[in-house]
Amino acid sequence: MGISPLNASRIAEAFTHDAPYLFLGSAFVTAGLISAAFAFLGRRFNVMLLWLAGFSALYGMRLWLQLAILGLVLSHVAGFRTLQAAINYLVPVPVVFFFDVGGFLGPFGRRIAIALSVFFAGLFTLTLITGPKTWIDHANSAIVIVSLSALLVYLFRSRGADRDFRVTRAALTIFVGLAVFDNFSDFLGFYPRVEPIGFSVFLVALGYVAARRALRRDEQFAEIQKELRIAREIQMAILPSAYPDSPCFRVAARYVPMTSVAGDFYDFPIVSESQAGLLIADVAGHGIPAALIASMVKLAAVSQHAHASDPAAFLAGVNAVLCGQTQNQFVTAAYLYLNAESGTLSYSAAAHPPMLLLRKGTVVPIEENGLMLAAFSFATYTTCVEPLAPGDRLLLYTDGLLEAMNQDGAEFGLPRLESALVHSGDLSPEQAADQILSAIHSWSASQNDDLTVLICDFHCSQSVQGACADAVRA
Repeated sequence: MGISPLNASRIAEAFTHDAPYLFLGSAFVTAGLISAAFAFLGRRFNVMLLWLAGFSALYGMRLWLQLAILGLVLSHVAGFRTLQAAINYLVPVPVVFFFDVGGFLGPFGRRIAIALSVFFAGLFTLTLITGPKTWIDHANSAIVIVSLSALLVYLFRSRGADRDFRVTRAALTIFVGLAVFDNFSDFLGFYPRVEPIGFSVFLVALGYVAARRALRRDEQFAEIQKELRIAREIQMAILPSAYPDSPCFRVAARYVPMTSVAGDFYDFPIVSESQAGLLIADVAGHGIPAALIASMVKLAAVSQHAHASDPAAFLAGVNAVLCGQTQNQFVTAAYLYLNAESGTLSYSAAAHPPMLLLRKGTVVPIEENGLMLAAFSFATYTTCVEPLAPGDRLLLYTDGLLEAMNQDGAEFGLPRLESALVHSGDLSPEQAADQILSAIHSWSASQNDDLTVLICDFHCSQSVQGACADAVRA
């Protein structure tokens, strides 16, 4: 069926009238799609750009649906008039959340945004159910006028407004003026449709604000990353790079923080041909606060050098230094002192997982725990002394190894750690440490805690062989 000359003339006339709005609608929808892409593709997800995208796209689609030419073509389609009316009430929802995220609504911004969104969503749903109603349209116009006017008054009353406020305020003044004029026109019964011009200005201003804040946030993020990198370098600098060559001990250390900086810590308070001291600590929490406390543990450990051959006294001294200085953050720790000449190991711990001793293929847990460090000034510690035999392998670790979870929520646990230690018995300490951590990473769906491993192998040089043999026979 062809188009009658009358209808063709009406369509041509409508197209001529609607051409600017057709272009604007396309521009608004395109701007919304671009904003959404930037919201997701940026260095970090930008919720302001996402709300701006929703506002722009919905406004553009509403502009399309209100075109006379579309009404001529689709007026016979069921539900078109209902959708044409209902979309009016969705358009304000993204913008109120944009203003909330941007801090333009004051201390009660989130409550205001939710209340307005519930109101507009209610109008939208009611229109879909009952169809277009004049009183619904008037209610929408009234709340839009009141809300925009109130926002404009608030922006003008804001003291010390920054550039974002000033730009938004100027653009909003234009938009509110034209929007109020259009909404009053609803009551008067004619539609001059000047609001899209104001919206264009307003959208450009909001895009400028969102882009400027995104750029500023990226700059801040880059600065934070730089500071974290420096903090990590400083933290790594306070950790021993490697245990020196020793005729009696071979030590491997592995430190895998969950974030850039972490609360795990290890040190070697004693390093000599026949003596070794190994300290491992785990600060509660993660990130920068835990890393700062870990540096305090380093200083506290250095101050206890005189007690380095007595693990209980060493931990008691560290606890005395830390108490009252860690903002209620506690520390678990274990200290191992090895003496090749006497053929003994001395061990004490503060609420730390048990040390594991691998001897001739058998794992023996060694536990001698007192209270956690930095929590109780009255805490006391005891030392257990065990014989040390050539070929012994000792494992100190933080609880991140035991608590690593797989996808089913099962922890790696002590039995699996003991098994991993046994299976790495023929490897060098360095290889064994890497294999144990590899087993943790294979088990765990993601790393949820810092991981630190110290492995020490004891072997006797000729100069201390006799003393070692005597100790073992005893």
